Amino acid sequence: MKPLYSGRRDWVASFKDRPCPLNLNPVTPIPALSSVPAAVLWDMDGTLVDTEPYWMRAEHELVESFGGVWTHADAMLLVGSGLLGSAAILQNRGVDLPARAIVDTLTTRVQEQLESAGIPWRPGAHELLTELHSAGVPMALVTMSEQRMARQIAGLVGFDAFTTIVSGDMVQQSKPHPESYLLAAEVLGVDPVHCVAIEDSLPGVAAAVASGAVVLAVPHMVPIEPSEHYTCLDTLAGTTLASLSELYGSRRPAPHSHPTTTEDATRA
Repeated sequence: MKPLYSGRRDWVASFKDRPCPLNLNPVTPIPALSSVPAAVLWDMDGTLVDTEPYWMRAEHELVESFGGVWTHADAMLLVGSGLLGSAAILQNRGVDLPARAIVDTLTTRVQEQLESAGIPWRPGAHELLTELHSAGVPMALVTMSEQRMARQIAGLVGFDAFTTIVSGDMVQQSKPHPESYLLAAEVLGVDPVHCVAIEDSLPGVAAAVASGAVVLAVPHMVPIEPSEHYTCLDTLAGTTLASLSELYGSRRPAPHSHPTTTEDATRA
């Protein structure tokens, strides 16, 4: 059996420079084949749950506590970004705290809001999550949020949905780097090429595309232009295992013609 993630990151080298262009012209879909993805990789904030307003409120409160001004436009700059990168921007706006302290403060405040207000599921997300789990499709949660918050949300799903959680404090490179998606696929023991990744932000989509996954973009706070490198949907409402498999089959030939492990993919 393939061992779980061992802490090595040398395997990232062959992927780190993959181009992941956005804003390209859409192409005509290829006729669908009947095929189920090896795994589904979920982004969390803005894709699975609508926590972005919680983050924005936490950012505003923190900047204001240091006498600064934080606008909606400022908050939009951080959507989909890694927390340490966001902390640097907040420091530039007057938050006189170390980056790590900023991340901890924001995460704690968002978790408090989740505890008091509950989880605001994105339309169709919980329904699709439930169907995939019932069908036995392996799933990973791939987020730039902290592990403690990801586990809080995973624990409130209502069932054991995720085989693994890859969080921002587990990787060296934040999205749009593909490290988090490559790590999730390795832990699951699958080739990322045979996974479907679901994302809502530009950095997230770029990371998923660079990993080699079939990417479903469901824009939330920030528009995402159509591209040949991913498929866009307005919402996950009505999305099923059948439609997700149709999308995967339209972008990937029959699985038996491809390597099925990350080790084989690296050799290829």
